[in-house]
Amino acid sequence: MKINADKVAEVIILARDMARNRGQFDSFISGLRDEEKASLVAIMWIGRDSFDAAEWDEAFETALGEATTPTQDYLRGSPHLADHLENGLDALGISASSEEDELY
Repeated sequence: MKINADKVAEVIILARDMARNRGQFDSFISGLRDEEKASLVAIMWIGRDSFDAAEWDEAFETALGEATTPTQDYLRGSPHLADHLENGLDALGISASSEEDELY
């Protein structure tokens, strides 16, 4: 992954309460490097079973190459974003709950 798990956990936390912190969510995502944004999208895709964890490289390259809209807009369009990110991290062998707990 080209993003730290704690940044993914931050996005999960922000996504859980998007109604109250949309501006903070957008600002956080827009402040990431392109590789980090592509990693977030790839993790989400793995979490919703569009790709398998073993297909990380393909998911990442696809996310990097197909980025046509702002990443924050694309991610906001996923109604189960937080769940998909958690599932994606879990599939990649990273405990999303542990990372989230460290941020609280």
